[in-house]
Amino acid sequence: MKEKSWVGTVFSFATECRSKMILSVICAIISVAGGIVPYVGVYQIIISFFDGKQTVKGILFWSAICLIGYGIKLIFYAISTMLAHFSAYTILENMRLKIADRLMKAPLGTVLNQPVGKLKSVIVDRVETVELPLAHLIPEGISNLLLPIGVLIYIIMIDWRMALASMVTVPIALVAYSIMMKTFSKQYADYMESSNYVNSVIVEYVEGIEVIKAFNRSSSSYEKFEKAVESFKAYTLNWFESTWKLMNFGGAVLPSTILGTMPMGMYLYMKGTLTPADLTMCIILSLGIVAPLTTFTVFINEIKAIEYAVKDADEFLNLKELENQLEPVNIHNYGIELKDVSFSYDTDNDDNLNSTENHVLNNINLKLPQGNFGALVGPSGGGKSTVARLIARFWDVKSGEVKIGGINIKEIPLSQLADTVSFVTQDNFLFNCSIMENIRLGNPSATDKDVINAAKAACCDEFIQNLDNGYDTNAGEAGGKLSGGEKQRIAIARAILKNAPIVIMDEATAFTDPENEDKLQKSIAALAKGKTLLVIAHRLSTIKNADQIIVMEKGTVVNTGTHEELLKGCKLYKGMWEAHIGAKKWAANNERGGMKKDA
Repeated sequence: MKEKSWVGTVFSFATECRSKMILSVICAIISVAGGIVPYVGVYQIIISFFDGKQTVKGILFWSAICLIGYGIKLIFYAISTMLAHFSAYTILENMRLKIADRLMKAPLGTVLNQPVGKLKSVIVDRVETVELPLAHLIPEGISNLLLPIGVLIYIIMIDWRMALASMVTVPIALVAYSIMMKTFSKQYADYMESSNYVNSVIVEYVEGIEVIKAFNRSSSSYEKFEKAVESFKAYTLNWFESTWKLMNFGGAVLPSTILGTMPMGMYLYMKGTLTPADLTMCIILSLGIVAPLTTFTVFINEIKAIEYAVKDADEFLNLKELENQLEPVNIHNYGIELKDVSFSYDTDNDDNLNSTENHVLNNINLKLPQGNFGALVGPSGGGKSTVARLIARFWDVKSGEVKIGGINIKEIPLSQLADTVSFVTQDNFLFNCSIMENIRLGNPSATDKDVINAAKAACCDEFIQNLDNGYDTNAGEAGGKLSGGEKQRIAIARAILKNAPIVIMDEATAFTDPENEDKLQKSIAALAKGKTLLVIAHRLSTIKNADQIIVMEKGTVVNTGTHEELLKGCKLYKGMWEAHIGAKKWAANNERGGMKKDA
């Protein structure tokens, strides 16, 4: 399939504001026409002087014509620019919203595999670059191309030979620019690669500065940062040095239209085929070609940056989406079933789907009846989190089925599925707004009283009230004051407020300290009341009372049963439980005797 050109992509972006963009171009053309009028006026004044027919009335008349033409040029240029910018920023807003919507509808793996720096660069910087062709290149570029054409036609009407002479520098400059552009694509691609590398090193350095300081690796890490920056500078300067001669030559030759018009004009004047008035006008007109041509070359220099920006933005706008049904379905019960599910994160490769060694999950079968408390346990890397995320449809399985209430989740609209499943992770992100609003994310229509009741049920009302501004405390400020367990309870309060019939907790007890474990258990109990609950936990004491514990290892289900049944019949679970109990005893002894060592 032939790849769509960036120009076609830009025009496809502009379709939503097509009428305004077309009107902008029309106004730009009228502005160009108005810009030619002063030349006509000046020409008439010059002729009147050479013919000895100048009068005050005539000069004032043509001066007024010049002013009117110049006024038309300014007014319609302003209208064109206003329409173009209004359209451009409307399009940029819609593009950013569409990219965000696309990221929400794409498989989570596709999004997580994108570096954060790239996502920010595309959504903020790259999309902003698209403003250049939309707001400038289309209206202004067209006018800056049409004005020289209009002036050239005017010169042809005076003398075609002078028209050719006025353009003599254009092919010379084009030769210089074409030589320079031969390797431009490769150089720009290398430049972008170098730019992306230095950006990634900068992001890594800033994000990892805590670890760098903690392990006293500042000198080596800074050296890597410094070398990346120096390398980028050296590449950029080398590229500039390799092109500056041709660039400056072209920039110097292109505006020098008088090099052609003056000799040709003098020759034709001496032969008697060009009047002094026509000669003067041709020279003035040829100089009028310079500014728009120079401006147009600036756009040409930006084309490659625009091309990369458009390509990156278009890539995100066309991310493959999860298939989504439009019609809601009737879910009669909220039991969960995984039937013959195999899964690989590299699902784009058909060979991986047929090779079990690449699978994260292999032929998983499990059922969790409605209202039951289920738990997934096992060594790290066993596939527990993958199971949880497949139920929430963060990814699609390619083999087997995931069902809720006997209905394949692919047949449930994504919005309905999102309302059906609450997902609480170990990475409890708090947005930069008040604690109240952070909890209210679970149900935007909830009242303050509902939020506080949810917080109380999650055992977090007490510590929230102790914050400087209580529930109105900004989470950004409170983030430094809250423990991991407190953030987890806020996330649980969100889920309580959402009141979804299915709750999945992925390592949600990971950061809980022993003294707060009882509060977290109460929070989970409040959240799970009357719901289907699936918990993933390394802290086995939090799931000891589960109705069903599923033990997983290396992407397979090893055993299922209650706590007592697994202690008797599952060697892996028994070993994990003994290790957990031993760790708790060690922690308790360490707490009692730790101070003696320092005494």
